[in-house]
Amino acid sequence: MKQKLVAAFMPLLVLVLVFSTFTTNGVSANTGNENLELATLQGDFDLSSSKAVKVIVELKEESIVEAKHKGKKQSKQNLKSARDKVKKEVAARTSKNKVEREYDHVFSGFSLEIPANEIPSLLATPGVKAVYPNVEYTTTEVVSEEEFSPAMVDSAPFIGSNEAWDLGFTGEGVTVAVIDTGVDYTHPDLAPNFGEYLGWDFVDNDADPQETPTGDPRGAATTHGSHVAGTVAANGQIKGVAPDATLLAYRVLGPGGSGSTENVVAAIERAVLDGADVMNLSLGNSLNAPDWATSIALDQAMAEGVVAVTSNGNAGPNNWTVGSPGTSREAISVGATQLPYNVFTATTTTSDGVSYESSAVQGFPSEEALLELNDQDFELVDVGFGAPADFAGKDLTGKVALISRGAGIAFVDKATEAKKAGAVGAVLYNNVAGDMPLIPGMAVPTIMLNQADGQALLAKVDDVTVSFDIAFSERVGETMAGFSSRGPVVDTWMIKPDVSAPGVNIVSTVPTFDPANPHGYGAKQGTSMASPHVAGAAAVILQANPEWGVYEVKSALMNTAEKLIDPVTDKEYAHNSQGAGSIRVVDALQAETLVNPGSYSFGVFDKKKGKQVEKQKFEIQNLSNKTKKYNMEFSFKNEVGKHVKVTTSKNLKVNPGKTQKVNVNVQVDASKLEPGYYEGHLVVTEGDTEIQVPTILFIGEPDYPRVTHFGFTPMGDNKFEFYSYLPGGAEELEVWVFSADMSVEIGTALTASDLGKGYNYHDWDGKLIDGTELPAGTYRVAVYAKKGNSSRAILAADPLTIQ
Repeated sequence: MKQKLVAAFMPLLVLVLVFSTFTTNGVSANTGNENLELATLQGDFDLSSSKAVKVIVELKEESIVEAKHKGKKQSKQNLKSARDKVKKEVAARTSKNKVEREYDHVFSGFSLEIPANEIPSLLATPGVKAVYPNVEYTTTEVVSEEEFSPAMVDSAPFIGSNEAWDLGFTGEGVTVAVIDTGVDYTHPDLAPNFGEYLGWDFVDNDADPQETPTGDPRGAATTHGSHVAGTVAANGQIKGVAPDATLLAYRVLGPGGSGSTENVVAAIERAVLDGADVMNLSLGNSLNAPDWATSIALDQAMAEGVVAVTSNGNAGPNNWTVGSPGTSREAISVGATQLPYNVFTATTTTSDGVSYESSAVQGFPSEEALLELNDQDFELVDVGFGAPADFAGKDLTGKVALISRGAGIAFVDKATEAKKAGAVGAVLYNNVAGDMPLIPGMAVPTIMLNQADGQALLAKVDDVTVSFDIAFSERVGETMAGFSSRGPVVDTWMIKPDVSAPGVNIVSTVPTFDPANPHGYGAKQGTSMASPHVAGAAAVILQANPEWGVYEVKSALMNTAEKLIDPVTDKEYAHNSQGAGSIRVVDALQAETLVNPGSYSFGVFDKKKGKQVEKQKFEIQNLSNKTKKYNMEFSFKNEVGKHVKVTTSKNLKVNPGKTQKVNVNVQVDASKLEPGYYEGHLVVTEGDTEIQVPTILFIGEPDYPRVTHFGFTPMGDNKFEFYSYLPGGAEELEVWVFSADMSVEIGTALTASDLGKGYNYHDWDGKLIDGTELPAGTYRVAVYAKKGNSSRAILAADPLTIQ
C-alpha cells in the first residue's frame, strides 16, 4: 500500500530541533488486530516536507560481526534476503525511494533517499530497527595550514615515539587505515608506507584515494588526510609516530573536506575487510549520542579486532559537546592538548613615551623571532582588518602591521598576510570589549592590545614609532586545548574523551599538488591532529605486543596516560576534558598490569528516598611472569564520598599471564547529595605501581536540557495525568496527539512554558487545546520540550485509549 503520511511532528519539528532525538523505544501500538512495532528515529528531520532526504536504515537482522560475537551464525546471503525484503516493503509503502549503499559486515542496513514526510511510514516497516540521518561529517581541524618550521616538529618525540623506536618498535607489520579526505600517497614522506593496494575512494567510487586537487571544479582542495597520515606514519624528512607502519587510505570526505554517513560507514566496513589492524577517523559531527550508525560501526570494528581511534570534536570547552563518532562505546576517542610552552610578557611603548597596559603576547612562530623585536624601534602601518586587499600598495618591509580584530578573518590569517607583506611583527587590537585568545604558531610575532589601547594607537599610527620589551615569564606544562570537545555521552553517561594527545600546531605532511616540488608540510590544529598520534601509538604497541587485543591496547594507553594539570586552577583537568590523560607510548607498550575498562561511569543515582545500589565489574590483567598482589580502593572528590559506599576486593592475587574479574557494588544515598556530576578514581596499586582509573557518577538527572522521560497515568473518566522529567527545566513544552499508527496528526493536547527542573505533571481532560473532544479510540502521544538551543521529542511508551 502506498500512502503519503501527514507528518506526525509537523508544527514543531519545523522549528529546527538542533541535535534533537525522536525516540520510539521499539514500542508496540494497537491498531485493530495489527501489532505495530515502530523503529527508533534519531536526528533532526522536517517531517512536513516532501523534499527528498538521505537516511541510514538499520535492520533488525544482525550484521555478520554482531551475530558472530553473540555466538550466532550469519551469512551475506541471509542478510541480502532480509535487506531485499525490507527494500521491497519500503518501495510499497513510499511514493518514491532510492537505495544507495548497502552494508552487512559491521552494520546491517542500507542508505536510502526518501521524501521526509514518508519517514513515519519507514519507521513502521517490518524489519527496520532504527533510522538515522545521513549527516554531514567534516574534518575536525580548526586552524588553517601554516608554513613549515622544523622547530615545531616535536609532538611525536614528546609522547615518547623516539624512545619506542630506540627499543625497535616503529609500527612495522601493522596496517593503519586512514578514513579521511584521501591521502597524497605520492608524497615522498608517505610513499614508502603504501603498497600496491592503496585503499578506496568512496567519493568517486574508484581505487585512487588521492586528495581533492587544486582547481577541482567540484570544490576546494583538501590536505587534511595527508596531514593525518603523516602524523601516523610519515617516514622521510619528518617522521610520524609509527614510521614503518603500512597505510591504507579511504577517501570519504570530498572537496572542501565534507562527506556523509553512508560513505563513512562503508569505509569502516571495507577497512575491516581489507585487514586493517588500526583505523583512524579524524572527522565528526556535533551529535552527542552513542547510537548513531558510525558509532555502531566502530563498536563492531573493535569487536572484530580492529583498534578504532577517532577524534572527540572541536566544540569545547563545555561539557556534553562530544560528537559522533567520538561517542562510540568501544572506540578510543581522543581529545587535543597543547605541548608545553613558554609564556612571555610584553610591554608596548610608542616614541611619545606612552605605554599600553593591555599589551600581551598572542602568538609567534619561534621564541627567537619574538625576542628579536626587543631593543628596536619600528614603523607602524595600519592595515585595517588584515585582509589581503588591506595590504595592497603598502610597504611593510621591516615594519610592524597594526591590525584590527574582526571582519571574519582568522587571527592566523591576519598574521600570515602580514608576513607575506614583509612585516617583522604585528600589533593586533580588539574591536570589542574583552580579551582575545592566545594563538600558538602565528606567522609573525604578534602582540595584542585591548580595544581602548588599540584605538589610541591607531589615532597616532603615522606619528610615532613603536618598541617592545619582551621577557620570559614562566613555563606552562602540557595543557588541554580549549577547543577540544568534552563529554560525557548522553544516555550511556560515559567519560569522553578516553585519552588525549597533542593537537595544537602539529606539523605534518600536506600535498603540494606539484610533482616537481612534492615535499609539502604544514601545521594544523584540532582533535583531528590528536587522534592520529594515538593511532600511531596503537600501531607501535601492537608491534611490540602482537598477541594483544583491542581492549589491551586501549587499556594500556589509558592506564599509563599522564594526568594533566590545569594551570589556572592548579588541579587536574576534569575527566571529561582529558579522559585518562595524555598518552605516553613507551609506558603503554611496557605495561605489566592492565585495568579494563580504562574509565567508566557509575551512571545516574536519583532515588529520592533510601539507598540505590548498582552492580558493576572490572578486570585486572597481569601481563608479567610473576604473581602480583593488587590493592584496590575507590576515592571520590568533594562530599560525595561520605554518601557513597563501594564494596569490592581489597586485596587480589593474580597469577602470571592471567586475568581476573572483580565485582563492584556501589551504594549511593542520593537524597544526601546535591544533584550534579561527581568525579572519582578507582586506584589500583601493586608495589610502587599505581593505576588511576577515572570514574564518574551523577546525582539526579544529568544536566543536559532535554526531556528524558514521558508518560501518562489514566485517572478514569477519560482523564489523564501526563508526567515528564525535565533535567534542566524547559522554556516550552507541548504534548501532541496522533493516530495509533502515527500516520495522522490529531492535534495538540496541551502547552506549558517556563517549567522547573525535575518531574512535571499536567492534568488532561481528553480534549485538544482548541476544545475538540477526542472520539473513542487508540492514540499515540508525544512530548516536546525545548530550552535554549536544545530540544527533544519523545513518544510515550504506551498507546493512550479513549473510551
